[in-house]
Amino acid sequence: MARDEAVIGCTGELLIGTRGAAGPGEVHVRVRGGTETFLAWSEEPLPKGATVLVVDSRGTRQVDVIEWVDPLDALAD
Repeated sequence: MARDEAVIGCTGELLIGTRGAAGPGEVHVRVRGGTETFLAWSEEPLPKGATVLVVDSRGTRQVDVIEWVDPLDALAD
């Protein structure tokens, strides 16, 4: 399956935490005017509920993610 370019740069929330190199988690991503679920891979383990940014698509509904804190949220404090 081809890479899903539309999902790169989108944010989401981990439904199942990632385990780094030990395996993927699951992420709910806001994309295409709705939400979709993908397997989520990360270099470091990330906990359930973490907000993440999709940095790459592996195709077959799998994405690479990093933990994300929206910089605009800091302005509200």
